[in-house]
Amino acid sequence: MRKKKRSEPLKGKRILINAGPTREPIDPVRFISNYSSGKMGIALADAAADLGAEVVLVTGPVNINPRNNSIKIVKIQNAEEMASECISNFPLCDIAILSAAVADFTPVRTEKEKLKRGEETITITLKPTVDIAGSLGKIKNKSQILAGFALETSNELKNATAKLHRKNLDLIVLNSLRDEGAGFEYDTNRITIIDKYNNIDKFELKSKEDAARDILGKIVSMIK
Repeated sequence: MRKKKRSEPLKGKRILINAGPTREPIDPVRFISNYSSGKMGIALADAAADLGAEVVLVTGPVNINPRNNSIKIVKIQNAEEMASECISNFPLCDIAILSAAVADFTPVRTEKEKLKRGEETITITLKPTVDIAGSLGKIKNKSQILAGFALETSNELKNATAKLHRKNLDLIVLNSLRDEGAGFEYDTNRITIIDKYNNIDKFELKSKEDAARDILGKIVSMIK
């Protein structure tokens, strides 16, 4: 019996995906970060490779790796490095999926020595990091597809839709921290996909691998 040929609708496409958290250093031993595990982004990278894409995965500090050995992995630590890699790789890609939980702020100053405990309080001044989605949205050409993520706790659809249009995205994947079993560190996710035409697709709670296939299915449907 002849083996059925696997469908590869993304064959010949180059996809940039970012994943995981960033670490913004305070001193040599402390940093600002978040609870992102990188599981969603890595699931997207594996699913995209399975569909035939050439994948570049820019990942922050995570404890897991893609199973597909064809994926090019670029490891970074902080938001500045993440922005630099994404901005330099994007012009060479057909599609970008920004699933990383990049820090919005970073310390203005990183201390060279470990801060010592004292009786007085310490004030750390923060500055905004580079808006990666906004930066890519500004340089995106008509043939490229740019997808972002929005993690919301209130007015989810309104806030995600505003982000979609403000950053010139083609679609945005909405996560809500109100959904049990979704968000950081879980193996499951419940997503809503909103595209630039304001079409809304809501999905049930499922594994992040299945959610990744749903997201890529939407992207495949948008390719002209």
